Amino acid sequence: MPQEMRADVLVVGSGPVGMVLAMDLASRGVDVIVAERRAPGEPPNVKCNHVSARSMEVFRRLGVVEAVRNTGLPADFPNDCAYRTTSTGLELSRIPIPCRRDRYTATGGPDTWWPTPEPPHRINQTFLEPVLFAQMSAKPGIRVLNRVAVEGFEQDREGVRATVERLEGGGTFHIACRYVVGCDGGRSTIRRAMGARLEGTPVVQRVQSTFIRAPDLIDRIGQPAWMLLSLNPRRSGTVVAIDGREEWLVHNHLHEHETEFDSVDRDWAIRTILGVGPEFRYEVISQEDWVGRRLVADRFRNGRAFLCGDAAHLWIPYAGYGMNAGIADAVNLSWQLAAVIRGWAEEGMLDAYEAERRPITEQVSRFAMGHALAMMRQRGGVPANIEAPGPEGDAARARLGQEAYDLNVQQYCCGGLNFGYFYPASPVIAHDGAEPPAYTMSEFTPSTVPGCRTPHLWLKDGRSLLDAMGPGYTLLRLDPALDTAGLEAAAARAGMPLTLLDLDGEDARAAGYDHPLVLSRPDWHVAWRGNAVPADPEALIDRLRGASTAATRRIAA
Repeated sequence: MPQEMRADVLVVGSGPVGMVLAMDLASRGVDVIVAERRAPGEPPNVKCNHVSARSMEVFRRLGVVEAVRNTGLPADFPNDCAYRTTSTGLELSRIPIPCRRDRYTATGGPDTWWPTPEPPHRINQTFLEPVLFAQMSAKPGIRVLNRVAVEGFEQDREGVRATVERLEGGGTFHIACRYVVGCDGGRSTIRRAMGARLEGTPVVQRVQSTFIRAPDLIDRIGQPAWMLLSLNPRRSGTVVAIDGREEWLVHNHLHEHETEFDSVDRDWAIRTILGVGPEFRYEVISQEDWVGRRLVADRFRNGRAFLCGDAAHLWIPYAGYGMNAGIADAVNLSWQLAAVIRGWAEEGMLDAYEAERRPITEQVSRFAMGHALAMMRQRGGVPANIEAPGPEGDAARARLGQEAYDLNVQQYCCGGLNFGYFYPASPVIAHDGAEPPAYTMSEFTPSTVPGCRTPHLWLKDGRSLLDAMGPGYTLLRLDPALDTAGLEAAAARAGMPLTLLDLDGEDARAAGYDHPLVLSRPDWHVAWRGNAVPADPEALIDRLRGASTAATRRIAA
């Protein structure tokens, strides 16, 4: 290995966020080095179990969605969330979620309405990471360095020089790059080197988690489910099916007064949550204890250094929000870095990353914490007669089952968090004064208000809008008679990639389009909309590409 290597971007960390960032950058013609402490193939912790619809859309664009979709639980294993007194006990309610075999065809239920060609996918990170690593390693423009640690970096107006240690001997070397991105987790070296710090609530909840092998459990639980949530007065907990056969992750949600991970006997808690006796045999593969937090970095950028994923924000990992928010960070930052590196955008473009992503992660972290507190209250309020026979017990079970369903269906079928968020304060979006529609964890209204997610629709030829849009900006035109040559020419003069796509006006209006021209960004957020091309199209293009003069120029509707 040479004493100095060069690349456009150094990505520190090859978890899912770092790998998506590297693949997206490479797809845009950027030369990338990925630095990772682990050896090739070294498995991650058993953490995230869910890939959101927005993340699956990203995998579709990167050409890896089929490999991801075909991995994980058995194809016919129910992805349901079942609420029971114990994992093997009485069922209180069930949130039906299609198995991966039926994901594209299922109808009915709360989790089949997704306005996208790629609904969510339940897959544990131990299966997801090897798929992404194989795909990333095969792509041109990416060099992966394993068993190395980035110790720090220096930066100036010309670039970044990172110092890297070889973990298996051989001293240190340097990587010279234009930008460095820390995707290196909650203990991020890059965050510390940037001078950034995490702020928020350091402890929301402690969870004693155990990864076990229990081949006999599948036959004891009756109708299987991806997630089994136990609610009883003795010990409530969550059991996640990892491989659909014999591997399970058992979460024992500690009470507020249980301040240490060994506050509760681990074996007793596992058996109580599962609802099994001393004769039941299982093997502990690993202990995966964790602290639920709500922490967001006070900055996501310092000059040429950026943070993505857990390096920038940590919160309770309900429904995979953490990893999926990190993937959203990565694709937001990627196209902006590529635009500057490829020369069609100004450095001012990069001011948008923190302005767009930090408020969203702050908001989602509060969503996650609020939901965690509500679930803690529910687990702490299980009635004593929940397992009693007869009408009284039946009534208690029906009531708690409905409450559990109502509270949690919004978490697992979270359309609002996927498609409702918007960027109201971005310097590279041409805001027009309209208020974006409000959204909740589960519900949203498709909108072309600048900053919102570009509404999805299916084209007359059967293609998804996402597949028809270009890799750069896409000008969506509902009326082919509108003359867009001025805007196209202004983009061409600036070198900004722009594709014109005509939509069926009736279909588009039904999908939420209320202007005949909508300009969609590379990350599928609305950058501008209008009834005609602006009188000064150069001003719009300057605004979108981060030119310093754009803020003082008028963009006519």
